[in-house]
Amino acid sequence: MRISTTSCLCPVLVCLCFIQRCYGASHHLPSKYPSRNLTKLINGETEVHHRPKRGWIWNQFFVLEEHMGPDAQYVGKLHSNSDKGDGSVRYILSGEGAGTIFIIDEVTGDIHAAKSLDRERKTHYVLHAQALDRNTEEALEPKSEFIIKVQDINDNAPKFPDGPFVATVPEMSEVGTSVLQITATDADDPTYGNSAKIVYSILQGQPYFSVDPKTGIIRTALSEMDREAREHYTVVIQAKDMAGQVGGLSGSTTINITLTDINDNPPKFPQKNYQLYVPESAQVGKPVGKIKANDEDLGVNADIKYSIINSEGANMFSISTERDTREGIITLKKPLNYERKKTYTLHIEGVNTHVDPRFSYLGSFKDTATLKITVGDVDEAPVFSVDHYILDVYENAPSGTEVGAVLARDPDSRNSPVRYFLDSKEEGVRYFRIDESSGLIRTTQPLDREDMSWHNITVMASEVDNPGLFSHVPVTVQVLDMNDNPPEIATDEEVIVCESSRPGQVIQTVTAVDKDDFANGQRFTFALPSQLPVNPNFTLKDNEDSTASIIARRRRFNHLTQELYELPIVVWDGGEPSLSGTSTLTLRVCPCQRHGKIRMCQGEAFLSSAGLSTGALIAILLCIVILLAIVVLFITLRRSKKEPLIISEEDIRENVVTYDDEGGGEEDTEAFDIIALRNPAAAEELKFRRDVRPEARHHCIPPRNRRSPSVELDEVDVHEFIKQRLVEADMDNSVPPYDSLQTYAYEGQGSPTGTVSPLDSPGTQSEQDYNYLDDWGPEFQKLAELYAEAESDVTT
Repeated sequence: MRISTTSCLCPVLVCLCFIQRCYGASHHLPSKYPSRNLTKLINGETEVHHRPKRGWIWNQFFVLEEHMGPDAQYVGKLHSNSDKGDGSVRYILSGEGAGTIFIIDEVTGDIHAAKSLDRERKTHYVLHAQALDRNTEEALEPKSEFIIKVQDINDNAPKFPDGPFVATVPEMSEVGTSVLQITATDADDPTYGNSAKIVYSILQGQPYFSVDPKTGIIRTALSEMDREAREHYTVVIQAKDMAGQVGGLSGSTTINITLTDINDNPPKFPQKNYQLYVPESAQVGKPVGKIKANDEDLGVNADIKYSIINSEGANMFSISTERDTREGIITLKKPLNYERKKTYTLHIEGVNTHVDPRFSYLGSFKDTATLKITVGDVDEAPVFSVDHYILDVYENAPSGTEVGAVLARDPDSRNSPVRYFLDSKEEGVRYFRIDESSGLIRTTQPLDREDMSWHNITVMASEVDNPGLFSHVPVTVQVLDMNDNPPEIATDEEVIVCESSRPGQVIQTVTAVDKDDFANGQRFTFALPSQLPVNPNFTLKDNEDSTASIIARRRRFNHLTQELYELPIVVWDGGEPSLSGTSTLTLRVCPCQRHGKIRMCQGEAFLSSAGLSTGALIAILLCIVILLAIVVLFITLRRSKKEPLIISEEDIRENVVTYDDEGGGEEDTEAFDIIALRNPAAAEELKFRRDVRPEARHHCIPPRNRRSPSVELDEVDVHEFIKQRLVEADMDNSVPPYDSLQTYAYEGQGSPTGTVSPLDSPGTQSEQDYNYLDDWGPEFQKLAELYAEAESDVTT
C-alpha cells in the first residue's frame, strides 16, 4: 500500500509531495512477498534494500487548521500494492477522529477532514489504516499507524496572563534602572514560522520609561525623577507576534509604577522666629509648647530630632520629638520666676536622623529656628523659708511654752502680708497652736515624752488679700526628756534559791529599767532599804555596772520549813535630780541537783515528771468529762426508751421477743401468756383476753405435793394443738399474708419435780416452802438452805 497526498502548502512540502508521488508510482510490488529494491548510486554501484513482507509506504499527513471552505479539506490518499483498480479492495480507517473528523473513501482511499481543526486544542491525531478484501473481508495488509498533524496558522494574539502589573522604583534613580520584566504568551506554534515570535514596544509612558523589545524589561529612561514632584506613572506595553511585521496580532497591558521615597529633602521650619507665653506657675516636667519643622519625605526619611543648642534655653527647658506628629515638645525643667527673669531665648535645631550619603551634595539635612519665651506674672502662694522645720520642747513644760517659729513670704512684687494656721485634719493640733501673724508655735498642754516623743504638724500660710491661695510646710516637734520616772527592777519573775546554797553564794544578778532617756547611757545604783533591819538570809552587792547581785547569808534553806522569801531592793538612777524606786523580789526555795542545777518546784515538778504541760492536762481532763457526759446520756436514754414487749395486741400468734436487759419478775409473765401451750382448752377461753393473766389455782397445796401445772391441765396433745392452729392460720383470710415464726416450749409430761419456772408460781416468795427441795437429791439441798436463809432474813 502506498500513501500519497496533494496537499502541498509550501515549497518544502511541494518537494516532499513530488518525491512521494515518484516513489509511490515506481513501486507496485505484490504484497506479502519478499522483494529487493535496487538503487543505482553515482559511482555506478548498486545498493540492495531489503523490505518487509507488508507493502506499506509510511508517511505523515498535514492538515491546515481553521479551514473555512465549503468543501471538506483534502488530507491525503491511501493505496495498497494489492489494489489492481478493480474495486476489490476496501479501505478502512480507525483511531482518533476516524469517522467523525476524518472520513475515507473505501474505494479510492482518499482521506478528507470533515470539520475545522484547531491546533491550539489538539496538535495531531493518531489513526490506523487497513486494506480488506471486499469479497471475503480478509485483511490484505496488517494495520498500520500514521499521524495527521494540524498545521498552525497565526490565529492567536499575544496575551499577558498576569497583567495589569504594579511596580516600584526609587526616586532619583539613574537612567536604565530596571523596574520590571513582563512576559507575553502566544498560543500559536513557536516552531513554525513567526506566528509566536513576539516583539515588545511601549505605547504610553515615554519619555520616563522604556522597554526592551526582546526581553520585555522595563527600565527608567529619565534621570532625577522626583517623587515630591510626581509619584505615580502609568505605562502601557504592547506585545506583537510575527516579529512585529505588518499583519501580526498584538496585545497590551498596563503597568502602574510608583516612585518610592528616599531622603533627598532636608527639614525646614516654616519660619525662623517664634514666640511663646508661659506663666510662671507652670509645673516642672509638664509641656509648655511645641514647634514643628516640615519634611517632604516620607517614613523614616522624614524623622526629625530636635535639640536646644544654646545654654540659656537648655538650662531651663528641654525638647523631645513626638513620634506620630513629628513635633518638638518643649518641657519645663526648672520653676519659672517672673520676678527673677522675664524672658528666655531658645535656639532650636531640627536634624534628619536617617541621612543618605548619596545626596550629601544637597547640603546639611538640618534647619534652625529661634523661640522667644515670655514668662507671665502670676499671683503665687507664700513661700516658706525652708522646706521642713524641726523643732523641740522639753516634756512637762507648762502650757503656752514657745516651741519655735516658721517664716513665709509673698514671692510676688506686691509682697502681701501672710497669715499662718495649722492643718485641722492632723492630730497634733490639740497639742500646739500658732500665732497667725508671727508664725510662733506654742504648746497647749504639757507633753509626756514617754507617751509620744515626736509630733508631726502641718503649718499653712496664705496671703491676707487672697486667702484661697495657700502653701504648707511640715513641722516636726521633738519632745526632750526630763528625769520624771523612777527606776525599777527589770524582772517580775521569782528568784529560785537552792536548798544547798552556801553563805556568800550569788543567787541571781538583777538589773533595772527606766522609762527616761539618758543621752550617755543609763546608770543605776542598788541597795537594801536602810530603814529595815538587817536581813539574816540575803544581802545585796552593787556591782557598779548598773547591776546588783543577791547573795545568800546562811546555808541550807529548806522549802518544807519556809518556801517563799521577800527581798525589797532600792534603785537610784543617774539623772538630775536623781530618782529612786523600791521593788520587792520573791525568792522561792527549791531542791536542786548537784552543781546547782535547779529542780522543778511543787506543781511544776509533778508536771515535769509526767512530761505533760498544763495545757495538755487541761485538754485530757476536758476529754474525760465529755466522755463521762456521753456515757450518762446514753444510759439515761436507754432507760427512758424501752420497747414494748408485745408488738401487737390483736395478733394471737406467738412472737419472738428479743431484749438484752435482766428479767423483770412478774412483768415477764404479762409479756406473753404461755398457758396456751400447756392447756389448749384454756387458750380458747383467753383468746380475747391475752393481757389478763389467769389466776393460779391450788394455792393451799403444799409445794411438795403439787404437780406441775402442765400435768394438772387437760391431757391434750400439744402436737395436735399446733396442727389445729396451722390449719386455722391457713384458712383465715384476715391475717397478713406472711409466714410467722412460732416457737413453743413444751416440757413434756411425767416430770417428778414439776416445773421450776416462776411464771406459773401461784404465790409469792414468802408463801413458798423450800423444804421439798431436799427430796430431789443432794444437788438441791444447798439450794434449799439458801432459800430458807433468805426467807428468814426477809421475815426478820
